[in-house]
Amino acid sequence: MTEEFLHYIWKYKLYNPHLQLLSGENLVVLHPGIHNSDSGPDFFNARIKVEETIWAGNIEVHILSSDWSKHLHQNDSTYDNVILHVVYLNDKPVRRKDGSEIPTLELQGLFQEDTWQNYLHFMQSHQWIPCQSMIHKTNEFIRNTWLDRLLVERLERKALEVHEVLGFTQNDWSKTFYCLLARNMGFKLNNQAFEMLAQSLPYVYLLKNSDNLFQLEAIIFGQSGLLNKNFKDDYPARLKNEYDFLRKKYQLTPINPEVWKFMRIHPGNFPTIRLAQFAAIIFHSKALIDRLFEILDEPSVRKLFVAEASEYWENHYRFDQESPPSRKSLGEFSVDLLLINLVAPIFAAYGQHKGNTEMIEKAVDLLMLLKPENNTFTRKWAELGFKANNAASSQSLLELKTHYCEKKKCLSCTLGNTLLNIPYPDTMN
Repeated sequence: MTEEFLHYIWKYKLYNPHLQLLSGENLVVLHPGIHNSDSGPDFFNARIKVEETIWAGNIEVHILSSDWSKHLHQNDSTYDNVILHVVYLNDKPVRRKDGSEIPTLELQGLFQEDTWQNYLHFMQSHQWIPCQSMIHKTNEFIRNTWLDRLLVERLERKALEVHEVLGFTQNDWSKTFYCLLARNMGFKLNNQAFEMLAQSLPYVYLLKNSDNLFQLEAIIFGQSGLLNKNFKDDYPARLKNEYDFLRKKYQLTPINPEVWKFMRIHPGNFPTIRLAQFAAIIFHSKALIDRLFEILDEPSVRKLFVAEASEYWENHYRFDQESPPSRKSLGEFSVDLLLINLVAPIFAAYGQHKGNTEMIEKAVDLLMLLKPENNTFTRKWAELGFKANNAASSQSLLELKTHYCEKKKCLSCTLGNTLLNIPYPDTMN
């Protein structure tokens, strides 16, 4: 037995409604209270009726009644207003700080055994998701309602990450966007390196050189540390000379070039190509953040991120190493990822910051217009009957997997709640 499970039983009143205290008095739960995840009693502002008397106060839940003294609640005035002690098994009378006995309800035998067995199966499961053998039993309405809620949770969480960067930049949205754009241009494998680059290269220096693509490339490649050698090609040699001048002018220190990852990456995703595309986005999109907030339609937002690396990269993936000609533009898939992981969270955060619900709705609308992500998560969900129709639903499914299923937060999941009270299959995979 776990306290978390008992919290679930109490919160959703999943027990026999004909209750009696250990003292023999009849008990009616009028309101279970508000679940408290911080310190103090487990449920605040509950209302119960003992015989003909109505009580209002807090509820404390334990596996054993003796846990009260183990946790030293008898010495804590925070627990003086506990009106009911809910336990799985009563092994010891419990008294308050003033010595008065606390009314106690024992839950053993008062809830369905199937509920507890399902919970154990979920917690012990080694399947891709804990409820994999049962999830097909959930209905479409419950699924869609829960996934809608998960999309809101994901946007709220990502908006919080934006606000953290905004605090670091002292509420400068342009600088915030620059930092987040850099982080996202790394596309997982090089996101940390891109973030280090952005931290080492103040946005103001990019603005001062934003009218000249070559200077932008020089300062960006220079700060990346990838110009720290002699080159045979004219283009990187000129970049290095230009950066040497800008480095002295702005007193810059490049980052360690060893942080960039080239191994096991498709050449089109090499950091050299992404850095060139990063420079192109900044060059072609002046006052990018202001334009972003003004644009209402998805095609126009997309155009802001359609970037192509400069001419040298048409037949190169790395400096001094010629390759067959090919355009090095930021593809549709990559732009989609930027819109999903950068633009939508920025819209949501800006809407929260300004109290502008239209911007939050704009974030949701953008995700609904974009194609669903195609990755191991979405493909596995599709096998289980959860096919993503757009980026909004693929983001919801990603949130469900990473923040509920992997953490086995089944008691906090609407689908888990639905399945806990259904008899578990006889066999498990």
